[in-house]
Amino acid sequence: MKNSRFSAAAIAMIGLMGATSSSNMRVSYNAVAPASPEARVEVTNTDIAASNKKITMAHSALADMWRQYFREEGSRFAVPGLVRYRIAAGSSCGLMRRNNAGYCPADNTIYFDEVFLASQAKVAGRELGTDGDMAAVGIIAHEMGHAVSIQLGYRSRSIYAMEATADCLAGAFTAHAEKDGSLENGDIEEAFFGMAAAGDPEPELTGDERLDRRILRNASLMGHGTREQRTENFKRGLDGGANACFAQSRS
Repeated sequence: MKNSRFSAAAIAMIGLMGATSSSNMRVSYNAVAPASPEARVEVTNTDIAASNKKITMAHSALADMWRQYFREEGSRFAVPGLVRYRIAAGSSCGLMRRNNAGYCPADNTIYFDEVFLASQAKVAGRELGTDGDMAAVGIIAHEMGHAVSIQLGYRSRSIYAMEATADCLAGAFTAHAEKDGSLENGDIEEAFFGMAAAGDPEPELTGDERLDRRILRNASLMGHGTREQRTENFKRGLDGGANACFAQSRS
């Protein structure tokens, strides 16, 4: 993402499981599956500082976008706080672990492992020949998507449905940023790369047809989605905007 578009606003500011009802606000919504391995790249303090700067600017841009969206809906968006950590951090939803990011509804805060996000950007940059920043920004946009959907009252018993909506809303943010000229060449490819990299691993099957059907059904309801599902959900928001992410719920 371009520095110039967001820098002034940035200076002014800085899922394990999905909750199924408003009474369950102490469950965090995480960006990637807990089993996802850490990217094998060397990350320096300079890399982390650069990543944090982009994330801060993206948080500001996300806040502006969703405030406007809520105003148009006749409501008010409570912008989540942003807390970075290394290794682990305590939250009102419990322990936020390394190699992840999560939104905690109980304290309306997005937590992220700054080393992990910097590594995601570096991996994307290495693979695509870019700076890779949107791979990390996309994770924050996904977590902000959880805040948006929850505050708009969209809930589901299916964890996957909540994660799919957050991926879609991350795509809507990317479309918004592209429209206002905030994206750099390669940013959309980086975002897709990050979504694909965060897909759930294929479930291990047993060979028993009945048991395997149950395993696949549970995986479809309880996970973040395969790489294909995550990129498809992201593309839905990229192509159709935020309203496309809620079309099924509103019908």
